Amino acid sequence: MKPKPDTDIPVCIPRDIVLQAAMIRLGSVDDELQAGYNVIRKYHRTVTIFGSARIPEGDRYYEAARHLAWRLAGLNYAVITGGGHGIMEAANRGAFEADGDSVGFNIALPHEQTLNPYTTESLSFSHFSPRKIAMTLYADAYVYFPGGFGTMDEMMEILTLIQTGKTAKAPVILYGVDFWKPFDQFIRQSMLERDHLISPGDEDLYHITDDVNEVVRIVKSNKTYCDH
Repeated sequence: MKPKPDTDIPVCIPRDIVLQAAMIRLGSVDDELQAGYNVIRKYHRTVTIFGSARIPEGDRYYEAARHLAWRLAGLNYAVITGGGHGIMEAANRGAFEADGDSVGFNIALPHEQTLNPYTTESLSFSHFSPRKIAMTLYADAYVYFPGGFGTMDEMMEILTLIQTGKTAKAPVILYGVDFWKPFDQFIRQSMLERDHLISPGDEDLYHITDDVNEVVRIVKSNKTYCDH
């Protein structure tokens, strides 16, 4: 009797076919990047605010992000976020409530990420890479509230770009001492002092604070770009 085929063995797809399919999916990256640039170039001063989509209204970080964005919008900074809920919603909401420019660069995801209702302009991306570039394209400052893998990814990328001189140096502000202090200790004790994986001074590329007033002061102190 002929043995039955083993249905548990996965079907092997030739690698070249997989790569071709990936390239087809990436075909819209340039178009998305251009669309993001067309949005961001309208605003002469921008601050990008990052943070978790899972932090609810009423949480201290939500309310701090909302108040910070309200303050920044009052100083004529356009507030840029990922367009989702949680911290992103709070920041867009604060700018919206101050009658300021509130931009959301949303990403199409199967869970969590729908556009919040507090944007004055928005753009939806299918790919993370052009979205990230648009969100970090020569901002006057970057503010990171507590978040998950996405927030950490975005923060480490901008720190790397600043460290290596691939983007203009701008304030990187980590809001939430309780959340960010262990990260700071790891940077200083493990990466710098013990293993010498970064250079002295790299640990000063970011500021950690719990004070919205201090964030505003740091943002205002950056004079990298000319006002128009």
